[in-house]
Amino acid sequence: MHRRIAVTVEQYWHRVPGGTAVSTRRTISALLDRGEFDIVGIAAKHRGGAFAEDLDIEVVHEPLPRPALYESWLRFNRPPLRVGKVDLVWAAAMVVPPSDAPIVATVHDVDFLDSPERLSRRGRSFFPRAWEATRDRATAVAVPSEVVRQACIRHGLDRDRVVVIPWGVLNKPVTDADAKTVRQRIPLPERFVLWVGTVEPRKNLVRLVEGVRRLDLDLVVVGPQGWNIDGADLLGPLGDRVTRLSGLSTPDLRAVYREASVFALPSLAEGFGLPVLEAMVQSTPVVTSRGTATEEVAGGAAELVDPTNVTEIGQAIDLLMHDPVRAAALVAAGREHVKKMTWANTAFGYSELFDRVYSAKMPIR
Repeated sequence: MHRRIAVTVEQYWHRVPGGTAVSTRRTISALLDRGEFDIVGIAAKHRGGAFAEDLDIEVVHEPLPRPALYESWLRFNRPPLRVGKVDLVWAAAMVVPPSDAPIVATVHDVDFLDSPERLSRRGRSFFPRAWEATRDRATAVAVPSEVVRQACIRHGLDRDRVVVIPWGVLNKPVTDADAKTVRQRIPLPERFVLWVGTVEPRKNLVRLVEGVRRLDLDLVVVGPQGWNIDGADLLGPLGDRVTRLSGLSTPDLRAVYREASVFALPSLAEGFGLPVLEAMVQSTPVVTSRGTATEEVAGGAAELVDPTNVTEIGQAIDLLMHDPVRAAALVAAGREHVKKMTWANTAFGYSELFDRVYSAKMPIR
């Protein structure tokens, strides 16, 4: 008999869905492929469509819009969910809904606790309260990296409740022909450094821009505007040597990864860092941050830098632009690494965790 699981999917409707929505969507799809669970989604009241048109599962919408629903969940632990009886609730974006069933919460990162100054005003108010609800109500907490696990423990979670379940990546390399076709539609420099993400303070774009400027290279920035930083002002020092793209389809984004000379993600903090793996799939050498989750995610297949050191960022990019032997070695290592980073493995990890929680083999809060 299949167990029935309710999953929060409100992140599908966020203005900037980001890795939280992508990872939830891919994990749900992989869980459905396993055929072990009946899954129903939970979301707020909406008029418009979601980040993904085909959601794979039925989604039950609560009667309140997101702000009111989240406040009601966090402050009053109500109203009762409209999904009927479930065996387990997966709070896939850390916002824990009311439930008499056991709860597994996913915490994607805790930068909101470590560096609250990098958040919007709304974020500084909301995320600490969501963390408290997760800490108090969740039976178990899943995190995407050991870096996040250690941070959760440091902030007071019992280590026995925190389980690392890494994200995966779709291993779909782009052909040369497809990349050439995309180049005909999207204006890209002949050789360029690529950055992908939401423009927000912790992504450390300011230092990457300065490193690229010193090298007299072109930079392509892909992703939406976030908060607490003006993307236009930030990229201004590069003048016409910067190309900013947004709203790319998944196939087009893959092709842009494929065409980049170097992919650079020198973030100050990440919970995982999916673009690192996406670049490796497309055989693009990667520069990323030492001592963060992206070092863990890269698995030894990236050039590592101190993200606070502009000179070091620039030197690493310059090395990969001009040392084909080193670049080829990282590309080969990256191709092997992504073979292990599958969404099927992610789903297996969640399936095991759900079974442990349901069978009361983890501490019950």
